[in-house]
Amino acid sequence: MKLLYSLTLLFLSMAGYGQENPYWFTDDIKKKVADSTQSQSWRSQMGATFYSISGQYNPALKSWDMTFGRVKKLSTADSLRFTKLIPVNAKDYILKRSVSEQIIIINEAHHNASHRTFAFSLLQGLYDNGYRYLGLETLASDSVNTTKFAALNSGYYSKEPEFGNFIYNALKIGFKLFPYEAEGNNKQREIGEANNIFDFMQKNKDGKYFIYCGYQHAYEGVHKSWEKTMAGRLSDLTGINPFTIDQTQFSEKSNPKYNEPLLRLVNNTIPVVLKDENQAIYNGEDKELYTDIKIIHPITKYIKGRPDWMLTKNRKWYKIPVCEVSEYPVLIFAYRKGEYEQKGIPADIIELKTSKDNRYLILDKGEYEIVIKNKEYKVINRFEKTIR
Repeated sequence: MKLLYSLTLLFLSMAGYGQENPYWFTDDIKKKVADSTQSQSWRSQMGATFYSISGQYNPALKSWDMTFGRVKKLSTADSLRFTKLIPVNAKDYILKRSVSEQIIIINEAHHNASHRTFAFSLLQGLYDNGYRYLGLETLASDSVNTTKFAALNSGYYSKEPEFGNFIYNALKIGFKLFPYEAEGNNKQREIGEANNIFDFMQKNKDGKYFIYCGYQHAYEGVHKSWEKTMAGRLSDLTGINPFTIDQTQFSEKSNPKYNEPLLRLVNNTIPVVLKDENQAIYNGEDKELYTDIKIIHPITKYIKGRPDWMLTKNRKWYKIPVCEVSEYPVLIFAYRKGEYEQKGIPADIIELKTSKDNRYLILDKGEYEIVIKNKEYKVINRFEKTIR
């Protein structure tokens, strides 16, 4: 909460591109981080968050790893043990297991937009299996159920394009979204979040529950600072053992040397979970604080300068015509038609520093308004485009 509060204040303090426009050029983010008098840890998190919200996936990873990157080694015994594990399609496994579950809790690293894209990929299958309610830690209110899209005031991390797409598609599928954030830090916050979710569940019993959170809120067992996490406390309140999923540990870092050794061994091309020879799911080495499964995400490949995981089933390439850009650098936003004027979240963002940069947006089918802003964050062009 302290980081979130501080980042919000920083957004408000940045004259010319504050809360009304949280999408910045990379050079402006870099300068703001360098000029900060906060700790190195805080600057790393701050930079990672700002890059992520502005659609800059790899710079977000790099900023995070400036402080939190660690080189980890694997013993020969563990290496031999891990090579016997069998990868299984993570999405298929989760959806199959969801049939017999009542509550699913999945986490994200707040600077890693790919986690939102994976969570989105589960939505239709979960809905088909009886899930009707989606709890989002970042939501400020449940007003999105009326507007049917996220706006700048809907939440903090939801300003990021993939999070906006996640919310938009969840609403389109039919989920009822609800906030559950709580005041305070540590134990107080975990108790508050669990109570908020439980209170919602008492009033909404026409389906199952999908809970989306950050980091260790999804963990079960004993936490050194919180005693029990939100997931553990919710289990106590409901009497239901939630199906808990971690996306954070085995996600790629900015440099391969920081990747978990297991990630290097698996070398997968899709998100997977691992089974041993007895069909038991591998869920990490820590048995005191754990989730039921851990997803091993693949290393990102870049196509036309964009992360390959953005190319979900129904998305298409759209190349910005050279004639539409009259100066450089620019930020190019794609808004679903009608959402820009209502301070909606862009479906995609790219930054072009020169005319030679890759100029491809990745968009679902639909009608869009393309908005182009110059270095002073002034709109220099707007036009409509239909993606078929």
